[in-house]
Amino acid sequence: MLTQQESAPVRLFDPITLRGIEFRNRLWVSPMCMYAVDAEDGVPTDWHLVHLPAMARGGAGLVVMEATGVVPEGRISPRCPGLWNDAQEQQLARIAELVHASGGKLAIQLAHAGRKASTEPWLPEFTGATVPEAEGGWQTVAPSAIAFDGLATPRALTSDEIAELVAAFAAAADRAVAAGLDAVELHGAHGYLIHEFLSPFSNEREDEYGGALENRARFLLEIVRSIRAAHPELPLIVRISASEWLEDGFDLSEAKQLAAWLGEAGVDLIDVSSGGNTGSAPIPVGPAYQAPLAGIVREAGVPVSTVGQINDAATAQTVLTLGQADVITVGRAWLRNPYLALNWANDLRADVSSYRPEQLWRAFPAAKRR
Repeated sequence: MLTQQESAPVRLFDPITLRGIEFRNRLWVSPMCMYAVDAEDGVPTDWHLVHLPAMARGGAGLVVMEATGVVPEGRISPRCPGLWNDAQEQQLARIAELVHASGGKLAIQLAHAGRKASTEPWLPEFTGATVPEAEGGWQTVAPSAIAFDGLATPRALTSDEIAELVAAFAAAADRAVAAGLDAVELHGAHGYLIHEFLSPFSNEREDEYGGALENRARFLLEIVRSIRAAHPELPLIVRISASEWLEDGFDLSEAKQLAAWLGEAGVDLIDVSSGGNTGSAPIPVGPAYQAPLAGIVREAGVPVSTVGQINDAATAQTVLTLGQADVITVGRAWLRNPYLALNWANDLRADVSSYRPEQLWRAFPAAKRR
């Protein structure tokens, strides 16, 4: 929970501590799908072994690996990673070792894509269609048999299947800890399964998992409590879509209440995004457009991160100074420049000499040398 000191303005390159683990700064790597598992077996590849440690070497406070399916049918695509078997865990341990050797910390985003699974979004000709089972796809599932725009109609989960998925998330978290990761994030945003339960647009259940917010939040809270009971020292993050940008959808007031419940259940940070559960939402994309949402969710008393169109150091620092977030999570800018943190530290004249590779000193003449 936030303390008075943590509520004061902070600097982008100040450390932050969660569950006793210090993260060296507040500029983190957002989870971003790579669609790089060519064998379609869920095992991370050499791409991941190079890509993720590079951003750790570039100064990231935390590198969050992409959405990773907790069961085969939970992957966004056949080329997404998974974490349900030993081969996947062993490769993840190699990645963690390299990230740590590069001076960074690693988290993984555990996910189930729900009705938005079994797609091929890396293809230039992708038009938003579900991959048929005959072509390597699978039957999708969701809280209710309601299709996402252009995708196949999912099958509604039974209560027993929901319990099995709670156990699958917990088992994947066990594997992440065994692989040596520093934190776990749950993907509760962007129209994937956890978000589908939270939203009245995609959840029309009439049992204990539908209806009132406390019921729609039950699936997520059961996952959180299961992981927290098994791993009391693990930093636990949850990404949510704080607004669906549509009337009668999951909104900021519900997001704020959810954040309070998540904090009580043992979540350490809420990663605030928005949208993704319908293609028709009028999302007002612009510089740091989701930071005000994060600021409102932060009023629940749980630390938050914000993401989206934060493309320079000055904007990132302004968001922190305004008290809208405790952490800045950046996506595409890291893809363009894996040394993003070192560059932004140089822009802000921040001293990161303790973890800037000495070999790079010529690139940062204004920075201090060790």
